[in-house]
Amino acid sequence: MTIKNFKYDKVGLDRFFGPLEAKIIDYLWESGQEQSIKQVQHYLEKDKPISFNTVMTVMKRLVDKGILTKRTDGRVSLFKPVQTKEAFIEEQSKRLTENLLDEFGGVVINHMLDVITDVDQNLLNQLEQKIKQLKKDKS
Repeated sequence: MTIKNFKYDKVGLDRFFGPLEAKIIDYLWESGQEQSIKQVQHYLEKDKPISFNTVMTVMKRLVDKGILTKRTDGRVSLFKPVQTKEAFIEEQSKRLTENLLDEFGGVVINHMLDVITDVDQNLLNQLEQKIKQLKKDKS
């Protein structure tokens, strides 16, 4: 699944989706089960009123983008995410990293290392283990 617009100035799922898309996909991930448009609308209305047509349009767009699947049960359309949240984050972060490395090379690695040493010793340890494994595999 390809997300075309990564927004650096946003946080969380808003980096990948518009605000309403992010709320919808996050709700579907949290619910862990298929949901109808009406169920999603009811959840979203806890924050503020929103029309059924707006929710339907956004959910159909998420289907078109390959983020959600749609199944019809009688007269009701049921939607669920194509991937788990964890799988989505894993795939998107890997694509972003690959794109940055392809375009900017070693400078990206240097910046990542600077951030890791400032953030968390555990991340640095994980990186060290990964490098050891890569060297072992290349031998």
